[in-house]
Formats: sequence, structure tokens, C-alpha cells
Amino acid sequence: MKNIFKKIISTILIFEAKLVLKKYKPKIVAVTGSVGKTSTKDAIFAVLAKFKYVRKSEKSFNSEIGLPLTILGLENAWSNPFKWIRNILDGISLIVFKTDYPEWLVLEVGADRPGDIRKISEWLKSDIAVFTKFSKVPVHVEFFPTPKDVVEEKANLIRGLKKDGFLILNGDDEDATSLLERSKNHTLIYKVDNSADVSASNYKINYQEKNGIKSPIGISFKVEYKGNIVPVSIDGVLGRQQMYPVLAGLTVAVAEDLNFVQAVEALKNFETPKGRMRIIEGINDSTIIDDTYNSSPVAMNEAIFTLKSLEINSGSKKVAVLGDMMELGKYSADEHKKVGEVLAEFCDVVITVGLRANKYIAESAIASGMKKSQVLKFENSVDAGKELAKILKPGDVVLVKGSQSIRMEKTVEEVLKNREEASKLLVRQEEEWLKR
Repeated sequence: MKNIFKKIISTILIFEAKLVLKKYKPKIVAVTGSVGKTSTKDAIFAVLAKFKYVRKSEKSFNSEIGLPLTILGLENAWSNPFKWIRNILDGISLIVFKTDYPEWLVLEVGADRPGDIRKISEWLKSDIAVFTKFSKVPVHVEFFPTPKDVVEEKANLIRGLKKDGFLILNGDDEDATSLLERSKNHTLIYKVDNSADVSASNYKINYQEKNGIKSPIGISFKVEYKGNIVPVSIDGVLGRQQMYPVLAGLTVAVAEDLNFVQAVEALKNFETPKGRMRIIEGINDSTIIDDTYNSSPVAMNEAIFTLKSLEINSGSKKVAVLGDMMELGKYSADEHKKVGEVLAEFCDVVITVGLRANKYIAESAIASGMKKSQVLKFENSVDAGKELAKILKPGDVVLVKGSQSIRMEKTVEEVLKNREEASKLLVRQEEEWLKR
């Protein structure tokens, strides 16, 4: 019954969204890929908002319901039928009456199952299509025959690209660049540490020292376009992967022939999404790297690489608190084992949460050389957080990551310096999520 209701609502909202797009004719940037879609969408929004009236998908509204909700400017009504009826009526009002509608929409487009993006491309026609990084073992791969089929599904976004539109690709990803041959559109490429239409280099982590404790505070790097080199700094976040959303945003600016320097300046308003490698103050003068939004093998590897590369104080610990990576199907065991092998190279303490993490990450870390006393296993994220609170000391750095259903933000909440700010700092703090 719930699925039938969802299908009816989705059908009505898509119908209304089509009429709204036909009436107001906004320009559309559509973003897809396996990694970094939400951060990329937010960076593009930050750039375009400097010059245009723009609306973006909220959070990760990228589904058959999320997309029309964004187009209609409506909120998720969750399981409240009366709010869904109100949403439908508000959609009708938008169609019947003239209102101040955005010039641009920046939309995140996801694919949970085969056919998702193919269906969307039949009615969503974009002016710019942006492809982020793919993954050899992407999230949701268990619903597809192979990882290649995930790429094929997301490539359907090109079908909805207007003839005079721009295709923007992550040039460091071979699956993304393979899409070049499928399109006759204008194409722009962005890369890191390599020549491209827009490129980035000189990545470094910035630190500050307070009370004798050295802590990471953000990152900086340089971007280049047509020989012009401009510095970029982003506070409160870590990871080389953060350069890619910035590059995508600036490449959209190039496609629209916007002032490049002003576009870079606009990124001062770019705040990376919650739960994506955000730096948060922890108890006992510790530092939390909050990457709890979701997890996949490629994102996990990038997060672990960042933890490994950090400089810490003598006597301080590097701690990894990791939950299950879900929806990996037959690839699950091997991908979790690989994580444990890497952690054993440098980590002082590993805490795992969930059946897969406990069995494969933890056991692999021990088999690769970690002492059993360094590896702690828990069934849920709250208990893991309570144990973490007991072992954190000044200068310690802890990475917390896991798939959405493992709710690793609850681990972070247990070790926040200012726990009363949880609703502002953490993902999934809406009432509907807190009930689960």
C-alpha cells in the first residue's frame, strides 16, 4: 500500500514538474555520478548564485520524488498524507498563477536501480550535464548486474542534454571520460594535477596550533583556467576529493562564460554538506572527521587516505570508526577486507560497527598486523560512540564513516565537544530520522 501511494504521488508530482518547466523555462544543470554528487551540486549552486537566481536540490533530493519536489520548490512530506496533498495543491498553484521562479535549477540525479535515470531523461532536459567520479564498486551495485551497468544507467543523462548544451566530465575518471564518444555536445573537462579546461594543483592541508595542540582546519589549492592561476581555500573540511566539486562548479562558470575570478570568489560561500569530511571539534580537544552521510569503497578509500596523511602531535592517536558499506552485493566481503588491510598500516585504534565491518574490516585489520586490543567491535553506532568517548585524548584525530543505514552520526554525537549543536552539525537530524 505504501509503495502504491508513493507511486501515485510521484506520478502527480512529475506531471506538475513537467508543466512548471514548460511554463517558466529555467536553465538546468543536472549532476550525476557515483561519488561527490551532492558536494558538486552545492559547489555549482554557490558559483551560479553569484550571478543568477538559482535553486538547488536540497540535501540529496535526487530521486523520482526528490527531483519534482525541487522543481516545484516543495518539502518532503515524509509519511504525512495531508502534507502530500498540500504539496500537490501548491504545485497546481505554481502552474495556474505566475510567480517569481528561479532562472537556473541545479539538480542532483541519482540511480538506485536500472531504468531510474533513463526514465528521468525522458522528461528532464538539461542545459548542462555534469558527471562526477564513478566507482569500480559503486553504492547500489547489488541492484545492477555489474558496475559497468551502473555507468550505463547514469550515462542516460546525456540523452536529456539539449543539442546546444554542455557536457562536463571529471577527466581523472576513465568511466566518465568514456562518455565523450556518446555525445556531440560541447564538452569541458576538469582534472587534478593534470592539464584540462579547468584544473587544480598544489593541494595541502592547513593546520592551526592551539594550547600546544596542532589540528587540521581545512584545505587549500590552486585552480587554473587559460593560464590564470587563482588560490582557493576551504575551511572546515578535509580531503583531496574536495577539489573536484570546486572544479565542477568553476567549469560550469566557464561553460556560461561567467567571470572566472568572481566565480572563484563566490566559492567563499560554499559550505560542504554535512557528513562529508567535515571537521568538528570533539571532546578532550580531539578532532572529528565527520564523513557519516554514506559510504562506498572509493569514498572510504579517500577518507582513509586523508586520515593517513594527517600530521598529528607526538603521542596522539589516529582512530578510525567505520560502519558497514551497504548495497555492495557480491563485492561486499572483499571491499571490507581491503579497508582493514590499509588501516593496519597506520591506525592506532579501529572501531567497527555492523555485521560486515565487524567480520571483515576488523578481522582483516588483525590479520594484517594490528593487535586485537587495538580493534573494537560494536553492534550499533551509539555504543561505539560511548566507547570512543572513553579513549579520546587531546590531539587525537578520529574518522567516522559508514553507510546511511548504520547511522554513524550517532557515534559522532557521543563525542561532540558541544553536543547541544548536534542539530546544526550532523546529518539526519530531522524529526523523521530521529524517530528511527
